[in-house]
Amino acid sequence: MPAHTDSHDLHHHGDAEVRDGRLTDLAVNVRTGTPPAWLREHIADSLLSLAAYPDGRAARAAVAARHGLPMERVLLTAGAAEAFVLLARALRVRRPVVVHPQFTEPEAALRDTGHTVERVLLRAEDGFRLDPGAVPDSADLVVIGNPTNPTSVLHPAAAIAGLARPGRIVVVDEAFMDAVPGEPEELASRTDVPGLVVLRSLTKTWGLAGLRIGYALAPPETIASLERAQPLWPVSTPALVAAEACMSPRALAEAAEAAEVVAKDRAHLVAGLAEFDEVRAVAGAEGPFVLLRMARADEVRKRLRGLGFAARRGDTFPGLDRHWIRVAVRDRTTTNRFLQALDQALTAVGGT
Repeated sequence: MPAHTDSHDLHHHGDAEVRDGRLTDLAVNVRTGTPPAWLREHIADSLLSLAAYPDGRAARAAVAARHGLPMERVLLTAGAAEAFVLLARALRVRRPVVVHPQFTEPEAALRDTGHTVERVLLRAEDGFRLDPGAVPDSADLVVIGNPTNPTSVLHPAAAIAGLARPGRIVVVDEAFMDAVPGEPEELASRTDVPGLVVLRSLTKTWGLAGLRIGYALAPPETIASLERAQPLWPVSTPALVAAEACMSPRALAEAAEAAEVVAKDRAHLVAGLAEFDEVRAVAGAEGPFVLLRMARADEVRKRLRGLGFAARRGDTFPGLDRHWIRVAVRDRTTTNRFLQALDQALTAVGGT
């Protein structure tokens, strides 16, 4: 279980792959066609009240009601990523452990605040499935994604809950949980797991990456510590209005329908990928993306760019190397075009 002594670029994210704006985006896991018109209208209407300071009470209450929790267990944040920074700043931990491969900002935030971070590296040969026994008993902070970015693995809630120990904080990044039909392994509504902190994002399903809105769910004393680490008025009025709107019955129904569509589109993508002998997709993907292994994937990714497609490089994730890429689930027409481009890229790389 190594400490952070390698050269992984923990601050690299998929948006870096598409900044020129001319490529079909398979690198960022934001649902296409979002935000929907009704949500844009809510956000636009909020601009009339920008002269007043933000008041997060209504949005906080809406999030609490959505998960069946009291308000004091909810903290609204400027995107889920802010919550990782708050956790790193506010919590007094001695032995933080991050389960990789996963979203790299939790480790980056801990490192940036002076913590020495240990890694539990899940193995490809095990399907990147969680082995609770690999987490040392002395770890007082454990961070894991579910479903995990970039592997798209959905860990059993019971296995994650089993990581709880007296004096330990277990942070679960559920940024993509609402993209899983029925959210069968969610922990967001649980209050019976000691030290549990669950993070959610509204960026992915609702297309709000530019607005920055997410939230943390945790015991009241943890929420209070995180809130003290926040600046004043950390979440803007438009973001608060968006959060409240996304908790409505209409929005939850739309999100549930979108999750079913993603599942069908992902099955189409995985079936197409199975036609390539050179490509292995991580089995049992449950998120809106799929992790792929192929020889010289870094070169394949560059060829794909030349063919108009941006895929997410895998070598910035601890536990992965240059032979991995991640691709977002898109509609069938886009997927079919991507599969044709992948065929060309594999042929080109194989011939060099």
